[in-house]
Formats: sequence, structure tokens, C-alpha cells
Amino acid sequence: MLSHVTVGTADVSRATQFYDAVLATLGIVRVKTIKIGAGYAPEGFSGIEPPFWVLRPQNRQPPTIGNGCMVAFEATTRAAVDAFHAAVLAQGGSDEGAPGLRPHFHANFYGAYGRDLEGNKLCCVCHRDE
Repeated sequence: MLSHVTVGTADVSRATQFYDAVLATLGIVRVKTIKIGAGYAPEGFSGIEPPFWVLRPQNRQPPTIGNGCMVAFEATTRAAVDAFHAAVLAQGGSDEGAPGLRPHFHANFYGAYGRDLEGNKLCCVCHRDE
């Protein structure tokens, strides 16, 4: 259904340092680097283009965040959610919700929320029981 998701950045080098560390906790790696950004995919990805990108806006305007916009990454374990959240904070991102169950979504929704260096909201969730 989706081809790819992008988030904006004003500093590609700083953003790739952040996302290289954060996404590695989920087995997602940088597979493509271009002048204005970088693309990320799961290890072993065989598609044409990476499904997640961090890019300088093509209209050359400053990157902005959208209220209600969020990129959610799926983890296979709750420990991976914990590691993702810890990496967000270690790389200078901010906390938007510590790892834990959110039973108002469903009984096994274990998620964590944070923001990247530009303020883009990120989520990591495991839908499996422990």
C-alpha cells in the first residue's frame, strides 16, 4: 500500500548519525545515501527503493513537523522497543512516552514514543505478548 515514508531534516549528516543508531536497534540500516538525504530499509531488503527516508525538503524551505503526524516502526520484541527508545534519547532525541503497554489500543500494544532532532514524532511498537 505505501511506497515510502519521509521525514525532513535541515542537517543530513546529523540526521543520519541519529537514524543510523536508532534504527539499528530494529535491524534497519542505511542502504542509500544521496546529497539531500538517506534511505533506510530492513537488513537484506531487496526492493527497488528504501521504504524510509530522511531528506532535506525538496522545496528548499525549512523542515517542519506536522501535528498528528508520526512514523511508527514495528519491533518483534518488547526489548527492541526499549532499545529503540533508549537510542532515541542517547542520540539527542526527546521522550514523548516511555516504553510500556498501551492497553487502550489492544492488550499487547507495547510502545514507546520520541522525537528526532528536528522534532519529527517517532513510535516503536511490538504487537506481540511477552
